[in-house]
Amino acid sequence: MKTPPFVPPPPESSLSVITRSPILTAPTGPPRLGWLDSLRGIAALVVVLDHSSRAFMPEFRQEVMPQFDLGRYGIMVFFLVSGYIIPASLERRGCVRTFWIGRVFRMYPLWAVAVAAVLALDLLGVAELRAGLGRESPATSAVAHVTLLQELLGTPSVLLVLWTLSYEMAFYLMVVALFTVRLQHRSAAVAVTLAVLAAASAVVGGLLPVSALSGAVGTGRLVAVVSVVMVLAVCCASAGSPALRVAGGVLGGVSALVLVAFNGTVPMWEGLMILSVMFLGTAVHRAENGESSRWCAVRTAAVVLVCAVGSAYWYGDDSHFTRRGWILAFLLAVLTFGAGLASRHRRVPRLLIGLGVISYSVYLVHPVLLAVTDGTIGRWRRDSPGLEVAFFAVLLPLCVLTHRYIEVPGQAWGRRLARRVRPKSAGGTER
Repeated sequence: MKTPPFVPPPPESSLSVITRSPILTAPTGPPRLGWLDSLRGIAALVVVLDHSSRAFMPEFRQEVMPQFDLGRYGIMVFFLVSGYIIPASLERRGCVRTFWIGRVFRMYPLWAVAVAAVLALDLLGVAELRAGLGRESPATSAVAHVTLLQELLGTPSVLLVLWTLSYEMAFYLMVVALFTVRLQHRSAAVAVTLAVLAAASAVVGGLLPVSALSGAVGTGRLVAVVSVVMVLAVCCASAGSPALRVAGGVLGGVSALVLVAFNGTVPMWEGLMILSVMFLGTAVHRAENGESSRWCAVRTAAVVLVCAVGSAYWYGDDSHFTRRGWILAFLLAVLTFGAGLASRHRRVPRLLIGLGVISYSVYLVHPVLLAVTDGTIGRWRRDSPGLEVAFFAVLLPLCVLTHRYIEVPGQAWGRRLARRVRPKSAGGTER
């Protein structure tokens, strides 16, 4: 019998590599979290499209951005997801110490690799650092970046996307503060308060410039003071003494709120609204778990939506963003989160779950890859869909690797350390 000729299989796409990767076919957590992974995956892809379109799809970007701010849409979805899951993570652990260990080993390993990569590319002449990074001393910039609060300390981020991590860190500090003073269940009230303050600051916008504290005391001094305060806050909030925990939690939470309000690189109203959006996610989580009524979550969402749209309309000018683009992005982000929540009991496609699992890698690695393309093939004046697709085709398998060999080991180290230092009294009841 004649053997048929060998026919090589067709090359796999980047998406099939993701779905068939062994690290992603294993369960990623309780089934109910699949919808959160899908939202993370969608948000990450939209943010990448927003940034990569500057290089490969400039005509598309010019047409879309005034109508719909892609970046703000993806970021707001991320913030809603963080608000939904981060406080639950702390309360499930019942221990501030292990919470911070988990956050450190979740965020820093890949963060360090991404920052080191872009610095190495600059030294090799392959890519250039962002404008403004030489404004402060290397030591000041390094310390500010290590706190992850650099965007709230008047120091430009090495990678553009790192600005959102500063607001995430501020949210973590406020969540820990509420937990230590036993007010963690007041998420709806916090969200509403922040939204109203955001609206009020939009009405009186312009009284304070962005980065007002840095301008008043100097970036170097502010970085030094805040770095010491953050170390004290985290250490005290993780201590065994109840009094120290409360003092550390309050110190960190108040400091974070002050930085967001008075030293953000976005206007005060938008910084406060970002925090409000995250606490809205927390309020939704509490309603879904029976800790508050669903009407409470609905009322909270209504207030946040009205304040956000009103603030953007009142304050908006085309020098920062177009009103229509920001408002539409915000509304669609909330609708996307609501749609994910409504379909949480349905089966989620494995592809979307896989994208969600590697979303942190996608978020941090894509600006490094863009730095390489900017330094080699440059930016195009006309749309090039082929290059856009090729960028994603390189990025996604690379992110599978960074997740597998950087994120996963880092999280494993964090879990082992957390088990060693976990207080015997912790088990959801630490006070």
